[in-house]
Amino acid sequence: MKGRPIRVLEATGTAEHRGAVHGAAFHSEIRRYADERLRLSANGTWAGRPAAPADALALASRLLPAHRAYDPDLFEEMSALAAACGLSLEEAVIVGGFTDFVDVVRAAGASPVPEEDDCTAVIVPNQMTADGSGFLAQTWDMHDSATEHVVLLRIEPDRGPKALVFSTVGCLGQIGMNEAGIAIGINNLTANNGKIGVTWPFVVRKALAQTSLDAALACVLEADLAGAHNYLLFDRGGEGFNVEAMVGYRAVTKLEDRPLVHTNHALDPEAQTLEAPRPADLMASSVARLARAEDLLDVREIGREALIALTREPDVICRRAEPPFHTESSGAVVMRPQTGEMWACWGVPVDNEFEEFRV
Repeated sequence: MKGRPIRVLEATGTAEHRGAVHGAAFHSEIRRYADERLRLSANGTWAGRPAAPADALALASRLLPAHRAYDPDLFEEMSALAAACGLSLEEAVIVGGFTDFVDVVRAAGASPVPEEDDCTAVIVPNQMTADGSGFLAQTWDMHDSATEHVVLLRIEPDRGPKALVFSTVGCLGQIGMNEAGIAIGINNLTANNGKIGVTWPFVVRKALAQTSLDAALACVLEADLAGAHNYLLFDRGGEGFNVEAMVGYRAVTKLEDRPLVHTNHALDPEAQTLEAPRPADLMASSVARLARAEDLLDVREIGREALIALTREPDVICRRAEPPFHTESSGAVVMRPQTGEMWACWGVPVDNEFEEFRV
């Protein structure tokens, strides 16, 4: 096996137990990761304006009530995680919901020019596969300091469906699939109107606690969001949605008979009016990745190997860190809800093997 295997953590039982196990397993690593995320959120490079760490933490404290109100069980899990590794709740919000948090930081000041760019994601409908089992697949692209912290969480709650969740240490969840056959993926979007609200990992995990796609979709549509994200939802029956979830607005596209593809810029005209401006080369990257993924999927039949190859496409999709943005493909996931199979890799996909898991 080339490269490094993805680490797997079993998080079972009550919310308090799941959080305590997560925090204890990666105690010092979460602390280091939180320090790095706090530095990035305060230094002006990612948020678009500088802010003292104390100011960032004070702002994060204002988000806590929204998280508790949105999902008390997940708030308890985050609280136990923080306690187990010596984080404050404010630091826990930042380490988990970093890209939404910087939307809030950016909205609190001037010069809103973010340096962030993350993920190429696709949903392949059932009818475009050989056996009628569609896929949700994506890269997860982030500042290269995040790559070492990628993990796979095997969530087995005392209530609700089991789930496999691609994440980073200290974060409740980023991409995943549950035993009810619901899969969710994400792309980061930038908001010009970030506000006090709930960050995206809570939305992902709450969606994965549902047993129907309609209920999972409602988790996205009804969340009082702090920042902008794109969410892709797909179930074992072949129904799917793409949601450009801006602060105060949602643009929903239903999966039809062709793949849904999304990167890091809004496609809906009204959603575009709520985006923060971004450096021209990052916008060009998002547009190029969207076009290349659409081109690769312009075939009659798509299978798992084709999607793994898509994540490894070397010219624009599979990304290596380079200045000034230091963004790389920190991992990738291919999910097939109808069979409960997930293939995930740690790190730059072309350098690492995909491992098979089953929810």
